Amino acid sequence: MTATSGGPVAEDVRRRILSMLAQGTLRPGSRLGTEREMAENFSVSRSTLRSALLPLSQAGVLERRTGRGGGTFVRADVVERNAGELVGLPARLRSGGHTSATRVLGTDRRAATSAEARALEIPDGTEIFTIRRLRFADGVPLSVDLACFVAEHMEDLLEQPLGGSLYELLRVRYGLTPATTTETIEVVSASPREAEWLDIAHRKPLLAITRVTRDGSDRPFEYAYDLFRADRVRLTSHRERARLLVDTPMLAGI
Repeated sequence: MTATSGGPVAEDVRRRILSMLAQGTLRPGSRLGTEREMAENFSVSRSTLRSALLPLSQAGVLERRTGRGGGTFVRADVVERNAGELVGLPARLRSGGHTSATRVLGTDRRAATSAEARALEIPDGTEIFTIRRLRFADGVPLSVDLACFVAEHMEDLLEQPLGGSLYELLRVRYGLTPATTTETIEVVSASPREAEWLDIAHRKPLLAITRVTRDGSDRPFEYAYDLFRADRVRLTSHRERARLLVDTPMLAGI
C-alpha cells in the first residue's frame, strides 16, 4: 500500500488526531511529540506521518516548534484584547474563553534605575519592588512580564500571592486602581533566555510593551516591560467616532 497525502494510511492518522481533539484528549497547546516519536506511536513511517500532518498544519490545527522541547503541538488560540483596557490578564483570558496560569520567575527589592525613576516620577535610587512572571494562556507560554512598583507605597507586596492579577491585588490591599495607562510598543527579537521561557526559537519576534500606569490622582504607580509572543495575541482598537480594527498582535495588562 502506498502512503500519500491522500492515501488511506495517512488519512487514518489524520482521523485519529482529529478524534483525539474532538474527545478532549488533545487540547490547545498539547504536544504530540517529535516526528520520530509520533511515527512510532502511530506505527507508520515518517514519510507517511509527514503526509498526514501537512494538511492539519496548513489548516492551522497543528504547528511545529523548534528548539528545546520542540516538536508538533496543537495550535493554541490567539488571544484578543481591546486596546486601552485596564483589566488584569486573567480576567481578559477568562472573558475570551481561555485558561490562564502564572509562574513567578523572580522578585527583588532594589534601587530604581534612572529610566525607572523617570517613569515613576521618583528620585533616582528610590527603592522599588520588581516582579518578573511567565504568563500562560491555554497552557501555552504567552508573555514574560516585568512590573516595577515604588516600595514605600506597598511595603509587604512581595509577601502577597503574586500568581493572579496584580491590579486586583493592588486594588484590594492598597487601594490603587488604574485610571490611565501609556504604552510604547516595539518589535524585538527573543534572547536565548526569553526564547527558553516562552518555548520559541531564539530571535523569534516578540512584542515589547513598555507601560506606565497611573491612579486617579494621576500618580504613576506601575512601570512595566512586557514581552509577548507575536503569534499568540491580537489587538482590537475601538474609538468613539471611528472604529478601527487593527490585526497587529499586542496584549498588555497585568
